[in-house]
Amino acid sequence: MTETAVAAGNTGSKSEQAYRAVKARIVEGAYTPGYRLVLGTIAKDLGFSVVPVREAIRRLEAEGLVTFERNVGATVAGIDPTEYLYTMQTLSIVEGAATAISAPLIGAQDIERARSINAEMRECLKHFDPVRFTQLNQDFHSVLFEHCPNPHILDLVHRGWNRLASLRSSTFRFVPGRAHDSVDEHEALLRLIETGADPERIEKAARLHRSTTLDAYLAQAAPAEHAAPSETPSETNAGSLNARY
Repeated sequence: MTETAVAAGNTGSKSEQAYRAVKARIVEGAYTPGYRLVLGTIAKDLGFSVVPVREAIRRLEAEGLVTFERNVGATVAGIDPTEYLYTMQTLSIVEGAATAISAPLIGAQDIERARSINAEMRECLKHFDPVRFTQLNQDFHSVLFEHCPNPHILDLVHRGWNRLASLRSSTFRFVPGRAHDSVDEHEALLRLIETGADPERIEKAARLHRSTTLDAYLAQAAPAEHAAPSETPSETNAGSLNARY
């Protein structure tokens, strides 16, 4: 069994394990946007039959991480600047609201945990690892919004993060300078929460934090993405699907 399969864990159904393994490869950048997902190859690699892998791919498609195209098959979804714009705009609104609603329910232990994560992010800046930094960034924000008692808002936040999953290995790689500012803004947001600031002020700070990252990313990435020619994954690395899974 591969390292990724082991990393996925041996708990849960084979479909769940396959889902975790494939999603991890997308998040880590091993499966890049446009990469063709060949069920038989993945199943053999994970030591599973095709059935649980097919179920995992369908689940990832529902989350927006995988797309299906006739005569091409299942591929890792990419996010163009326009899609990224819409996703981040939406996430800034719903995550800002979730953070503000959660604020009164965030205790001292939560603040301590968030600060610990932010300290790891600051340490990560010394030998910058954008994949690690981005995962820590999600961990940090999860502490702040997971107490949101409104399940509908929380669901929208999770959907937004899932849509961004395929960019987690590249967002801060494009704008490494933004990572330094992000850590400082995290601390400022924590101070607002622990001092009992007005919810509207907390929401505004959370939304500004998100929109500033969006502005930095689009300013850096949009020109390059529009100028660069599209690339087709090699048959050796990706292969193809003859029929929809």
